[in-house]
Amino acid sequence: MWSRLPFGDGLRAELGSPRRSRRLGSSPRSRVWRVELAGAPAVVKQFVDGPDAEERYAREVAALRLAARADAPVVPALLGTDPGERVLVLEHLDHQRPSSDWIVAYAAALARLHAVARPEDVGTLPRWLGPDETDVESFLGLAEALEAPVAPGVSGELDDLVHRLGQASGHALLHGDPCPGNDLHTTSGIRFIDFEQASLGSGLMELAYLRVGFPTCWCVTAASAPLLDRAEAAYRTAWRTTTGTELHGDLADACAGWLLRGDALVERARRGTTDHLARIPDRDWKWGTATARQRLVHRLGVVGRMTADRADLSGLSRLSTDMRRRMLARWPTLPPVPSQRP
Repeated sequence: MWSRLPFGDGLRAELGSPRRSRRLGSSPRSRVWRVELAGAPAVVKQFVDGPDAEERYAREVAALRLAARADAPVVPALLGTDPGERVLVLEHLDHQRPSSDWIVAYAAALARLHAVARPEDVGTLPRWLGPDETDVESFLGLAEALEAPVAPGVSGELDDLVHRLGQASGHALLHGDPCPGNDLHTTSGIRFIDFEQASLGSGLMELAYLRVGFPTCWCVTAASAPLLDRAEAAYRTAWRTTTGTELHGDLADACAGWLLRGDALVERARRGTTDHLARIPDRDWKWGTATARQRLVHRLGVVGRMTADRADLSGLSRLSTDMRRRMLARWPTLPPVPSQRP
């Protein structure tokens, strides 16, 4: 029954009858088909039953409708919906292999996506949630397990960091999982798909993905410093051009926030199930292009460097550097995360 195309009478009346239906690969949380409508290709996506299926569907619909405001498209066109069956019908777009410097255009497109939301949209999507006190405890517990001394002021620095992230201003449309695979590189620019985790908040929380290695994604990459600088400059330029304002906030805070989150070491289905940072000393596990220890070593290095000149995060900078050094001493064969996406 699950192979049946969910295209009901309401969609047929609105869009016509689909032809040449073919199932496509997708996450376990959805089923996706490629069809033809009036001779043009389209995509049909149905959200799988589950405790959060209604919320995921509602988030994606809301995000796609907000994103449709962009002057230059940043998402596929939403052609139709069937709320009763949790079905979306979307424009089909052909994906091309990204260039070696893909993150520059990606960052500019991400800024344009973020910029479509307005103050009056608050409440349309949930507010972005950062790390909390439990994440701080887990991170400090890992430091202890690695025998990395925690200076007296570090706990206070992390509590203040959590508070700043929780109070971060902004109403940007955040994708929720803006990772390789959720970006389509087309002849007319980059479009983003899969908005099941969309929220509103500060765009810096997703700009940080470029430096910390796409923390919610199977595909971790670590671009060179010059390429990162170009990408972040492209984001800021696109934000300024689209909104007429400068980007405010601290990218180091955003990167440090991702470091604290053990759930950013596992795929979505395993998040919220256990303290994943506590597992690091005893075992490593592969997810996509990198292992959990590889991911963590990369993030520790990024945060150690980015906070080195921050008086209010100097303890975290030293601790991150020390934890990274101890991890590499304990597991000397750990390779760096990949520099190129598959």
